[in-house]
Amino acid sequence: MLDQMTGGRACAGFARGYQRRWVDVMAQQTHGIHGALPHQHDEIDAANRAAFEECFQIIKKAWTEPMLSYQGKYWKIPMPGTPWTLDTTLKWGAGVEDGILRSVGVVPKPVQQPHPPVFQPFASSENSIRWCAREGVTAILPAMHARYEDNLYDVYADVSGRRRGDGMGILRDVIIADTDAEAIALWKDSGVFSGRAWFEPFGFRKGVVDPETGIAPATPEESIEKGYALVGTVDTVTRTLEKLKRRLPIDWVFCYTYNGLVPHAILMKTIERFWTQVMPRVAR
Repeated sequence: MLDQMTGGRACAGFARGYQRRWVDVMAQQTHGIHGALPHQHDEIDAANRAAFEECFQIIKKAWTEPMLSYQGKYWKIPMPGTPWTLDTTLKWGAGVEDGILRSVGVVPKPVQQPHPPVFQPFASSENSIRWCAREGVTAILPAMHARYEDNLYDVYADVSGRRRGDGMGILRDVIIADTDAEAIALWKDSGVFSGRAWFEPFGFRKGVVDPETGIAPATPEESIEKGYALVGTVDTVTRTLEKLKRRLPIDWVFCYTYNGLVPHAILMKTIERFWTQVMPRVAR
């Protein structure tokens, strides 16, 4: 529907839920599907991934096929043996054989063919990257050490057979202010605070740990220097992004801007500056 409303300008993003506080609620009627505990990668997590991949296949079929019929391990569409004798369907519809519903029509179809671009935020494991590469999904990587980042770029290219960087993008916190000090202070009260309170307890800091020393950046300034955040003046952010581009082919940058934690006027100015001042200089 959104693709129809925007004239074919919609994108879709599908991330695999794994935290028990929401997966166990959403999947409570689905036998064998649960969230995984932090750092847990076992049969529970494998079942969670399999269910996610089934959901994705259903969505793709709904987008691309005139009539949808799906028989998977977790979901069957329609449910086998569903009786359907509505005269309207028999006269003008489809999908009914001998009074039994065999397939359903999903409308409206997207304007973009075969379907809108699909992204996965925020992929960081080889399993996820390999799946994205096989399915033609653009993987958006969270900030991570260059060695891990380079490896995942290589994995995607190897599996997909595409140019290195095709189908890949990066996520970065973005705050642009009049001075570096102002931008860093804003980031400490937003991104740094959120990361320490909500993300680090679930292992998200592991990606920025140096694989040789076992040490992660000790200060926000060090994280910025390593390119893990785009924080500072227009010139500082431009230089950081240019440095990243010299190492990685970057087609997509997802900007995390912390609505509610960064004053709205500064957030809007950040977006304007990134689009009108940073991007033209980096794209040259």
